[in-house]
Amino acid sequence: MSDIEIARKAKMHPISEILEKIGVPDTPEAFSPMGRHIAKLNLEYIDKLKDKTDGKLVLVTAITPTPAGEGKTTTSVGLSDGLNKIGKKSIVCLREPSLGPSFGMKGGAAGGGYAQVVPMEQINLHFTGDFHAITSAHNLLSALIDNHIYWGNKLNIDIRRVVWKRVMDMNDRSLRSIVVDLGGVANGYPRQDGFDITVASEIMAIFCLAKNLQDLEERIGNITIAYTRDKKSIYAKDLNAQGPMTVLLKDAIRPNITQTLENNPAIIHGGPFANIAHGCNSVIATKASLKLSDYVVTEAGFGADLGAEKFLDIKCRKSNLRPDCVVLVATIRALKMHGNVSKEDLKNENVTALKNGLVNLERHINNVRKFGLPVTVAINHFITDSQKEVDAVLDFCKTQGVKASMCTHWSDGGKGTTELAQNVVEICEENKNTFKFLYEDDLPLFKKIEKIGLEIYHASEVVADTKVRQQLKDFESEGYGKLPVCIAKTQYSFSTDPNLKGAPTGHVLPVREVRLSSGAEFIVVICGDIMTMPGLPSVPAANSIKLNTKGEIEGLF
Repeated sequence: MSDIEIARKAKMHPISEILEKIGVPDTPEAFSPMGRHIAKLNLEYIDKLKDKTDGKLVLVTAITPTPAGEGKTTTSVGLSDGLNKIGKKSIVCLREPSLGPSFGMKGGAAGGGYAQVVPMEQINLHFTGDFHAITSAHNLLSALIDNHIYWGNKLNIDIRRVVWKRVMDMNDRSLRSIVVDLGGVANGYPRQDGFDITVASEIMAIFCLAKNLQDLEERIGNITIAYTRDKKSIYAKDLNAQGPMTVLLKDAIRPNITQTLENNPAIIHGGPFANIAHGCNSVIATKASLKLSDYVVTEAGFGADLGAEKFLDIKCRKSNLRPDCVVLVATIRALKMHGNVSKEDLKNENVTALKNGLVNLERHINNVRKFGLPVTVAINHFITDSQKEVDAVLDFCKTQGVKASMCTHWSDGGKGTTELAQNVVEICEENKNTFKFLYEDDLPLFKKIEKIGLEIYHASEVVADTKVRQQLKDFESEGYGKLPVCIAKTQYSFSTDPNLKGAPTGHVLPVREVRLSSGAEFIVVICGDIMTMPGLPSVPAANSIKLNTKGEIEGLF
């Protein structure tokens, strides 16, 4: 059966029963039902949990992604079900899927097989409308900027230096660079503009890093939207935008709770892209989960070089969160691709190629260890995996001093991850966590970029032209030098070349552009050919999505 067929057969419990498992009372003060199977936790209730002891935080990340698939979300769901199966109270804490990938190339993001969060269709589509609220709040600021310019421009905004783009949650390359306000005096002053995808929006980043509504409003007010002719910064608060934008987000900021196929709690909230933004779910959701459970399983987007690095250097720095254990997900199929096997030949046993591809896993293990964190490997099993291939990975992990578990959660649900769950519990109880950031706040911005480029990506050098270097110096002189950096690059390689698999060394990391996210409090560093508004592939997933004669969705993963 397909993922969507499995999801449809799920015997979902009323959301009040799911919440009861983690001690949330069935009262209007605690949560608001969004139908029978989805609810939003109330912020006032979350605030009352602040004195409770935190559970253990487990970060799930992965090797460098390939078209063969790694199954990070699927493993996160399966691990949480496995922890519950061995008697631990666990919550899986995930990001909300973007419509861009759902209708583009990746497909849905609610797990797979018998390790899914449900209701899968709603989660992968409009869900509770959080992304629409973020899109609307973002574009309200765009409208206020152009309106201010139209009515006399008292702030003296230089229309050539408006840095706030518009957004929409769909891949549409035609909107990357546009001209607005055409049509004469009644429409405004023509200027160059563009669109990013909603999940790359600074509003999304702020939404996921904010501690509460007050912090959200303050951060929104601090967004740099434009500059004057003499390069004086103009902020969202100069337009009094933070109030109405926060109003649009007041319900969205409340975490969404659903369930897994095994009727265990799942909190799904926020969803920045890790190849562009910081790639983590909301701080509010993660911290609430830690108060409500013994173990929280959360994920960081794409491979550990992007998602985990940003989770640790940005989210943890801003929130004081500290993972107790890191789970590194790999598939034998993907490792063989890193060993230069084509996608068409992956079903064939190839131990030699597999061993060649293990360099990718090794590098990710070593990178995680640079943060002082204990790591265990989850091998996401496929039926085409041979025993010789499985043994090769297990033997390799032994040489690295890392426990590895063969996981069959896709076909077996939680019982397919009980060994992994035991490993995670053991690591957390050993408490050998010596967490540290990759770089300190006081390091100059370019040195921070170099630190990631040289130590995480293993580039030979980081290059940037004079304009980029001057922009970084300007950020420092404006008081932003202590901010962390958020690298935007291809997710498919340690390099900026998506075709360069394995564990490349000696490549160059070219910095194309840097952007200030003064509200989110980080510097976006755009490298190589990465686009903040992706395009659709030649055959998008949308082509296969439709309603059947029963009114059911087909083709959505």
